[in-house]
Amino acid sequence: MNDLSNLETLWENLLSRQSERVILAFSCLAAEEQSEIVAHLQRMSSEAGWHSEQQKSASAALTILKDNIE
Repeated sequence: MNDLSNLETLWENLLSRQSERVILAFSCLAAEEQSEIVAHLQRMSSEAGWHSEQQKSASAALTILKDNIE
């Protein structure tokens, strides 16, 4: 699998709204990457310009992570 496929798969899992997939994808990342992902999800969920479904998925991912990761 190439880097683009890996990146697409990562985001597909993070935005899946499925706890197991979100947690697994997030836990495979280094601590610095996790911080960057959380910051990006926060922007996606709150900034204008994102599709409403993307915002819902980002919000769901943040809730899942908050409830399941330290």
